Amino acid sequence: MRPPGSPSAIADAVERLAARPGDSRSLRASVLERLRPALGFDWHVWLLTDPVTGVGMDPLASVPDGARLGDLVRTRYLTAPRWTELAAPASAPRLARAWASYGVAEVVTTVFRDRYGCWGFLDLWRREPFAADATEVLAAVSAPLTTALRRSQAESFGGGVLDGEAGGGGGATVVVLDPELTVLGVTTQADAVLRAVLPTDPPADPVPACALNVAAALLAREDGAGDQEPQARLPVPGRGLHTLRAARTDRGDVLVVTAEPATAAERLDLYARSHGLSERERAVVEGLAGGVDTAQLAASMVVSPHTVQDHLKSIFAKTGVRTRRELLARALGT
Repeated sequence: MRPPGSPSAIADAVERLAARPGDSRSLRASVLERLRPALGFDWHVWLLTDPVTGVGMDPLASVPDGARLGDLVRTRYLTAPRWTELAAPASAPRLARAWASYGVAEVVTTVFRDRYGCWGFLDLWRREPFAADATEVLAAVSAPLTTALRRSQAESFGGGVLDGEAGGGGGATVVVLDPELTVLGVTTQADAVLRAVLPTDPPADPVPACALNVAAALLAREDGAGDQEPQARLPVPGRGLHTLRAARTDRGDVLVVTAEPATAAERLDLYARSHGLSERERAVVEGLAGGVDTAQLAASMVVSPHTVQDHLKSIFAKTGVRTRRELLARALGT
């Protein structure tokens, strides 16, 4: 029998949690409660990320000073190691030194990545150094959690969260920040989007975490600390999938983060990745989205129509749909 605090026993418990149905926030909260007694961390930041750019969104966090949130996000993007570069859980001494003013002695980072993309990262912070087996524990749970996070993204396409663009309203979705990531202004439409992502009751200001991450990615790229595009696709409940992008104004001293409904191609890409479609299966979905029939698909892919049908059967099994119409409705939000 495995000792209850051993990495393998913890991995078994987390794998059971990861197999349960539910949203990613509930999953992350449950996993953190299971890891807390084993690792003894004091604070945490667990972000989902766009699988292509690795830019963070939808954080679940407990930080030592929420009033300095912009500084925390900016520091994370400008300081090594980058989560997009990690192959396994690792201690981050440079990051701990950068956050020493917050009382942080050690930071351990875990990335949740598979062959379909980067689905999130977890920073655990501690006032004292972690035990020697902390990275071993996290390495043992990273694979089932990666699968669960990707699955939760896939499930959002079938639960109404990303169906269409209902409730979008009028007006531009814009957040304006200075280079220190202090929010200078938020449009009415952006306020509504931010509240939908991380619900906040007025008159309290909405938490602009997703905008801070995209803006920080722009700063990191300018600084040479990262090469990812400063953008991320963000599911907005009741409003569909949006793409956030950061840019500088012509004056150069102000950053602007905008959010627009994701294009069909952006949405289809996320649908294919989150459902774990192969390259061939993805080509079939893209062809169907472009109005191509089975015979044309077979010719363009240099396979038989029977093979195309086999790919479709596999796609239906992975995505949980029964017809081509249902497949395209979920993939494209039509």
